[in-house]
Amino acid sequence: MAFNLSGKTALVTGGGSGIGKAICRVLALAGAHVHILDLDPETSRIAADEIAGQNRNIKLSAHGCNVADQEQVTTCVAAIRKEASIDILVNNAGIAHIGSIEDTGPEDLDRLYQVNIKGVYNCARACIPGMKVAGGVIVNMASVAGTVGISDRFAYSMTKGAVLTMTYSLAKDYISYGIRCNSVSPARIHTPFVDGYLSKNYPGREKEMYGKLSKTQPIGRMGTPDEVAHLVLYLCSDEAAFVTGTDFPIDGGFIRLNG
Repeated sequence: MAFNLSGKTALVTGGGSGIGKAICRVLALAGAHVHILDLDPETSRIAADEIAGQNRNIKLSAHGCNVADQEQVTTCVAAIRKEASIDILVNNAGIAHIGSIEDTGPEDLDRLYQVNIKGVYNCARACIPGMKVAGGVIVNMASVAGTVGISDRFAYSMTKGAVLTMTYSLAKDYISYGIRCNSVSPARIHTPFVDGYLSKNYPGREKEMYGKLSKTQPIGRMGTPDEVAHLVLYLCSDEAAFVTGTDFPIDGGFIRLNG
C-alpha cells in the first residue's frame, strides 16, 4: 500500500483542531500511532475520540502540552519515547495575528514568537536526538505569508519566514543522520478559525467576505484541511524518501499566479 506508515510513531502539535486534526486522522489511517499534542488536554482527548470513531484499529494518544514551554515539551517527548521511538514530527501548532508593524505591540511579537518559532525549536530539539539513531521525518507548517508579502500580517509573516529557514537548516544539519525535514506552506484553508474570524469581524456579512477571501486564490476557493493533510502524509512516507530541505506551497496558485 502506498503511503503506508504502519509501525511508525508520529507526534503532531496543535493536533486538536483544524489542519492539525486532519493531519492526525490521515496519518493514523495510514497506520501510524499518532500522538496528538494540544495546549488543552481535553481538546486532544476529544479529537482522538472523534478521529477513532468506529475504527478502533487506529492508534491515537492524547496529550496536553504547551509547545512554547520547553520543560513541558521535553517531558512529553521523553514519556512518548519510553514507549517507542518517534519517527515523525509534524510541527503544526501556531497562532495568528492581524496587523501592520504599527498595529503590532511588543506583547504581540513575543506571543507569536513563543508559539510559532520557539514551539518549533522546542519540539525539534526534543525529538532530534532520538531520530539521530534511526532517522526520521520532520514536517514544519509554514505559510505563503513567509514567502510573499501579505497586507497586515507583519508578525505572522515574520514567524513563518523563520519556520522556512529553520526547515532548511535542520535539513542540512541532519541529512547525514537520515533525518528529512520539509515544510508546507498553505494559503487560505477553510477551518473553524476562518469561520470565527468572519463572524467576529464581519457579522452579517460572513458569506460575502468568505467569497472575497476565497477569490484571493486564483483557483477560486480556499483549500481544505484534508488537502493539506494528504500532502503531509506524502512527505512523511517512504515515497518521499528523496525529498528534503524543500518548502511545498499548497496555495491554489496564490504565490505564482497572482498578479
